[in-house]
Amino acid sequence: MIWRYVQNGRAQLTFTNQAVFVSHSLPCVLAPEFCCIFPPPLQIEHFPSSSTCSAAMPRTKHGLGLVAISYVALDYLRYVSPSWHARLQPALWVALALSAAVRAPFYSHWQLEIRSAIPFLASMLFMLAAFLWEALSVRFVTAVLGLDWHKSSPPLPDTGQWFLLFLNEKLPRVVVHLLRADIIGLHHYLMLFVMLAFSVVFNSVKAPGLGLAARYMFTMAIGRLLRAITFASTIIPSVRPWCAAVRFSVPYYPHPWAQKFYIPYASDSDAIHKLIRADMPYATVGEYPSEYRPNWGRMSFLIDILRPTISDGGSWYKLLKRASGGCNDLLYSGHMLVAVLTAMAWMEAYGGWTSILMWFLVLHSAQREIRERHHYTVDCVVAIYVGIILWRMTGFIWSSKDASRTKRLNKLDEVQNRLIHAAKDSDIDEIRELLKEVEMAGTYSGFGDILCSMKVKLPFVDTKVGNPIEALSSTTLNFF
Repeated sequence: MIWRYVQNGRAQLTFTNQAVFVSHSLPCVLAPEFCCIFPPPLQIEHFPSSSTCSAAMPRTKHGLGLVAISYVALDYLRYVSPSWHARLQPALWVALALSAAVRAPFYSHWQLEIRSAIPFLASMLFMLAAFLWEALSVRFVTAVLGLDWHKSSPPLPDTGQWFLLFLNEKLPRVVVHLLRADIIGLHHYLMLFVMLAFSVVFNSVKAPGLGLAARYMFTMAIGRLLRAITFASTIIPSVRPWCAAVRFSVPYYPHPWAQKFYIPYASDSDAIHKLIRADMPYATVGEYPSEYRPNWGRMSFLIDILRPTISDGGSWYKLLKRASGGCNDLLYSGHMLVAVLTAMAWMEAYGGWTSILMWFLVLHSAQREIRERHHYTVDCVVAIYVGIILWRMTGFIWSSKDASRTKRLNKLDEVQNRLIHAAKDSDIDEIRELLKEVEMAGTYSGFGDILCSMKVKLPFVDTKVGNPIEALSSTTLNFF
């Protein structure tokens, strides 16, 4: 990197990765895009980030987006042409794997990846623990009330569902079919993020990729924990009343907790008034069958949470392993959380038109969740803004912005203001002291990038006391 400017044709500064040199009466010898002549006061203007002023290698911003869209489009062929889908999808994965393998030996940020390995593994373990807690909560909110309650409890009124049914009557059938189409699902969002993280080897995303993955999994874990706490706090009737009977093998009668604290006061308004005044359970518990309690050893405390049946066997782990999704884990949607976090990661790490398209896919997924009665509208709305907020809060793990660079810029702004005053006063000693401060700050390897991106205005003027330009001309600053 070389950067020069000329002051009235008399003094020239050359910025390189190694030093800043100042000399007199040198013409502008570089190409016009790298050499700028300014009239007084002396100015350093911002160069475009695409110029060679940047010490970092420019990122590739086109191929990854096309690959991502190709992946989603090819996977949709399973509905249009299964035979072509069977041919093209494996070919795409082979091509991506080979290209990544070819690029990997030339990847220049392996040290960053190694340093990010520990946060990556810690985030993975945290996410797995969050998934376990979520799985326990999913089973609890369905099992605690029994199958009879789920069959008899109607879904809540949802104005978002009403609105989509209204649109079905008004929109052309082609548009309705497009809205109903299974274009993208949960596994697509996960694979799109994997592609984003691996694209660091192609210099499409800021390294390290493991740092980006650590942020994704950590944010996912926080979101899953908050989601489990939320839907377990208040049990909402499923949008599909038959769901519990199809997916879960649980008793048809409520758990003793629900027998005592909920069932007697569920529908009797007088009983609810009396409960509010007494603030103490008073009703007599009805007659129910006894609970089945297998011998789970140290894990027996999970019996009241999972409510196993005789057919479930003797292992709590196998019971959770057979789970095929939840019914009452509604507020907020876990699928939408994954979609939003993937879109946020793409928007920050990659940007461009692909990120805009990603958000359209998120909205398409949201309306399908509502349309197909997997979730209420509120579940999707809350998942969207929770995902956005959580991603914004976890930038300390990985960020496309360089926080240390911002601090250096603030420091240079402070030095710049003092240098302006020293130049106006023709205080050469003060100028030399400030230049020493800049030299010490220059030990940061990215200092050349900072100089290229900052905007500086220095009113150097000739006075009877001395010429600050001459003071600069004898100074060499080592920055790298």
